[in-house]
Amino acid sequence: MLEIIYQHQDFIIINKPCGLSVHKDDNERGLTQIVANQLGVAQVWLVHRLDKVTSGLLMLALNQPAAVRLSGLFAAHQIQKTYLALSAHKPKKKQGLIVGNMEKARRGAWKLLKSKENPAITRFYSISCEPNLRLFVLTPQTGKTHQLRVAMKSLGSPILGDELYGDKTENIDRTYLHAYGLDFVYQNQPIHVKYLPNCGEFFQRNSVLNQLNLVN
Repeated sequence: MLEIIYQHQDFIIINKPCGLSVHKDDNERGLTQIVANQLGVAQVWLVHRLDKVTSGLLMLALNQPAAVRLSGLFAAHQIQKTYLALSAHKPKKKQGLIVGNMEKARRGAWKLLKSKENPAITRFYSISCEPNLRLFVLTPQTGKTHQLRVAMKSLGSPILGDELYGDKTENIDRTYLHAYGLDFVYQNQPIHVKYLPNCGEFFQRNSVLNQLNLVN
């Protein structure tokens, strides 16, 4: 049973668990089918995506016209997304903008370039929780594949548990990236949804919880 965080007649926002793909994996039901079955409807529509390793707020439309409208809002960057991440490494700078083109690298990864013709843009700030553990609040201004994971690596602070872009550290229970906030206007109605992570032992540490309480 997937947790529904916000329900509207045209869409729902769920808390996607980490490790669940938004696409249909081999021999598995796709996420949209799981949600449709849970709601008892024939179909729901995916209007944006989260990486399999990312937990948090995921919006699904409940009818075709809403799917078109919401996909348009995401494409036009009119839905502000806020993410939370943890890293074991201190960044080159504690806050600011990360801007650069992205290109494919090896093993399905991407890399950040210094050129800026069609850049990925990420605003961030970070807070120390305890030695070797830092909380990042990330607000992407664009929606490129693996954008936040690549941005964090470029800071010298790969996301904790991210085996593709960080240390191949054993005994990390998940990749610590969580979609925390969605802020937008839908049919003249301001909508602000926030949801703190409930999956991952490091997100439950007191030092992290104390800082999460300060995040707006």
